[in-house]
Amino acid sequence: MAEPLTILRARRGVLATLALLGVVVVIAAALTSAWPRSLALAAAYLLPLAPPLPGLLLSLRRTHAWATLCVIPYLVFGVTETVANPALRAVGACILFAALAVFVALVWYLRVTRPEGATEPAAGPQAPA
Repeated sequence: MAEPLTILRARRGVLATLALLGVVVVIAAALTSAWPRSLALAAAYLLPLAPPLPGLLLSLRRTHAWATLCVIPYLVFGVTETVANPALRAVGACILFAALAVFVALVWYLRVTRPEGATEPAAGPQAPA
């Protein structure tokens, strides 16, 4: 296992990138519709971030592992907005970048907090000698 300072930095990185993704999604919702509807849209956009949040705040490795799956809707949304909506291409690119940053931060935390006894997975089938 890594040093406590490295683990703390990885944890802060995960939480910071989650906050960045949340801010970008709220801005996207505010730019796409009028006030009352944008609030509901922002809440719907933030919904995939809610389930892993308690486990991420408690630094549970298992939650960090499955939280990578919660980033998929943002990747899809970012790619879709970047490709299909010229008016919001910059917003879509920001969401895509933030989603990738969250994914990298989650995987980084998992790499840093790997237990000492864990072995590297095999690269593939071994050739007989």
